[in-house]
Formats: sequence, C-alpha cells, structure tokens
Amino acid sequence: ELGQTLEGMVQTLKDQLPATGSGGRGWVPPGTHPDPRPPDEADVVVVGGGVVGWSVAYWLKVLEGRWRQHGMRVLVVERDPTYSRASTVLSVGGIRQQFSLRENIQMSRFSASFLRNINEHLGMPNEPPIDIQFQPSGYLFLASPQSAAALEATVQLQRDEGVQVTLLSPTQLKAKFPWINTEDVAVASYGLEDEGWFDPWTLLNAFRRKATSMGVRSCSGEVRGEGVRDPPTSVTPPAVPPQIHMPDSLEYQPVACAIVVNAAGAWAGKLLEANGLPGGLCQPPLPIQPRKRYVFSWHCPDGPGLSCPFLIDSSGAYFRRDGIAGNYLGGMSPPEEEEPDPSDLSVDHDYFQEQIWPRLARRVPAFESLRIRGAWAGYYDYNTFDQNGVLGPHPRLENLFLAAGFSGHGLQHAPATGRAVAELLIKGRYESLDLRRLGWDRLVDGKPLEEHGVV
Repeated sequence: ELGQTLEGMVQTLKDQLPATGSGGRGWVPPGTHPDPRPPDEADVVVVGGGVVGWSVAYWLKVLEGRWRQHGMRVLVVERDPTYSRASTVLSVGGIRQQFSLRENIQMSRFSASFLRNINEHLGMPNEPPIDIQFQPSGYLFLASPQSAAALEATVQLQRDEGVQVTLLSPTQLKAKFPWINTEDVAVASYGLEDEGWFDPWTLLNAFRRKATSMGVRSCSGEVRGEGVRDPPTSVTPPAVPPQIHMPDSLEYQPVACAIVVNAAGAWAGKLLEANGLPGGLCQPPLPIQPRKRYVFSWHCPDGPGLSCPFLIDSSGAYFRRDGIAGNYLGGMSPPEEEEPDPSDLSVDHDYFQEQIWPRLARRVPAFESLRIRGAWAGYYDYNTFDQNGVLGPHPRLENLFLAAGFSGHGLQHAPATGRAVAELLIKGRYESLDLRRLGWDRLVDGKPLEEHGVV
C-alpha cells in the first residue's frame, strides 16, 4: 500500500536532513506550539491553503485509516494568510451540475451532497451549525439557434447522470421569467435541484477549522523547491525537501516529507516550473496560468426578484442575484486575444461599460437603468489545454500530486477533489469517483477533454 511506503519515505528523509539538535521543530498538535515556523518534517505537505488545499487536508485525516494510531502528519502552506488575493474568496460562489464532461457532472453531484450535509462532515462540537447561505435558485443557460443542439445533447448526458434539469422553449422561458428578452434564444436549460450559490469564505473556514481540529497543521510562507532529485525513481523520497520561505524574511525552513500536493491554484504551473525541478521533468509543462476575471456589482430596483437564477447568457455574460434588495453580481470572460494583464488585481471599469452592460441590458431590459456599485478582480487557475482540472500524480515524480487547473469551477468541486486526491494518496486508487481521465496522461498524449460549460 502507498501508506506503507509513506512511513519508509519519511524515515529516509529524516536520515538525509542535517541534524537540528535542540532547535529542531518536531510535530506537535495544532495550537500547542507558539512558534509559527513550520515543522522539520511531515507526511504530506499541501501547497496552497485555498478551499481545494484544505479539502485535501481534511479528507486525508478522514481516510487516514491505520495511520490513526499516530496520526498522519499533514501540513498546509499558504503564502497569503489574509486571503486578500485568494481565488476562493473572490469568486461568486456558484455551484452547478450543468457541465458537458461526465467527470465534472459527477464531481458536482458529490459536492452538492457534501454541502447539503455539511454539518455531518465539518460541524464542530459545541459550536453553532455551519450555514453556507446556500441560495437554491438554479442555473439558467441560454442557447442560440447555433448552439441549441449541443445544449440539448448536454442535457441528455446530465440526465443520464441523475441531474434534475429541464429544457425550456422560448415561450416557456418567457412564462417562467417574464423579465427576460427571449430574442435569439432557441432553447434554455434550467437546473431544478442542487444548483445556486453560497458563501465561499464560510466553506473555506469550515474546512480549515475542521481539519485543524483533526490534527492538520498550517503555516504561512511560500514554497520553493518541490522536493525532488534528478534523476527520480518511482516513489523515491526527495533528496531536497520543499523549502518554505518565511513571509517578509530571508529565512527558509526545509520540511522533510513523503508527498507534496500542488494545490497552488493559479500559480500551480509556475510553482512546478520554477522551483528546483530539472528541466526535463517539466515536459510537457503544466499548462496552468493565472487569468484575471472581473466581478461587478450593481443595483437595479426593478430587476429580477427572488426567482432570479444564476443566468448564463448565450453571449457569455452572466449574473446572479446578490441578496434581496435589487443587488446583483456578474461578469464575463474575455476572448483569448483580449485577456487582461494578470500581474495585479486592478479592475478595468470600461470593460463593464463597453462589453458587459450592453449584453445584460439586451437580455434583461430592466438593466438599462442599473447603477454600478463596485467591482473586484480574482484569478482563475486557467488550464490552457482544455479548461479542466489536473488531478493525480506527476508522470515522472510519483511523490508529487496535482490538484489544480479547474478554470473557474474549483470551488464547487473542492469537496470531490479533496476526497479523490486523498484516496489516491492513501489507497492508491480512486474509490468514490473514477477521475483517471483528469490525470496528466492526457497532457502527454495531446488529447484534451472538451468541456463546453466553462463560464
């Protein structure tokens, strides 16, 4: 079993590291050690403390099995403890099952079940129940005549997977949502169950608090060096452990570990390429890049009411209700040739005025008189190859696992992703969902998985 291998790998790493003497930082229970520096060693280091990283850490503790005797030592490393630039908390919090790839549909269904029963999973003794403020208003996809057949085929696939979704003709659409202009809409698909939006910050904190209570440690810092050696051999302990550089400091701490999980989101590709890997191991490169996406907030007192779904227009613009007082959130991904500079999170307000607002006002005439309230920008961990997540082991470094590249749907798939990666690490195979097609092999083979539901 991989679990048996982990113990031997960690011991080998202990022997390779220089002695730390009395200054060594061993593994201690969370909250009992005043030193914010990371420990000298761990079984698993998860790089990235967003919702995906914390989900991986949580599920590792849930599934640790025979490790319970001494506890699997899991360390989560996050370079931005304020989460001011984190994709998780800057998203609009949607969850849907209306995808065109079977694996994405299955992951959404798993995550929806998890969120529906969140207090059974992440609830804490003697604390109030977790309320992620789920709004079950559904997703509404509008299709033009050119894309109608593709939408209908996708809905059939979704129904085959047990998704409750209905097709609406323009007449039915207008009857259900009178505020919609149905011009150029040939058909629409509407999710009837387990779709809507929720508060991302609450989910992140729930994962973090529960995992910490189960023994997961965390620290602030930037990981440099993936912990590999050249040439690598199958399931070989790294000769150079990951180096965690302290915030605002020149100091760094090597952490001996058996497994590294790269859950660094938008920076997963950069981390893999730039931090100590021999050049040959980066081929093919991990095609994950940070892509900046704007979210705009506006007020329209005469806009859609409580029945307003998360609407995805045929033009690519989207919006959803934000509360009950005539407030809305929305945006639109730009075409490839117009991608904004991702070097900062500044907002181009002209993009709303020139590109998004005209599309919104055409679809919802009441939005002609909207008043903009604010805006922010966040990052997609954008997989330029096929816009789908990359899960599982690196093809040549079996102690390096990946969980990134979701291109905007990482938040909603985080519960399923964490479970899947934990199953691979502990049991050596997928058990809940078969996600093998989301592995690295498709990058090597040049065979993308097409997902038509990227927003």
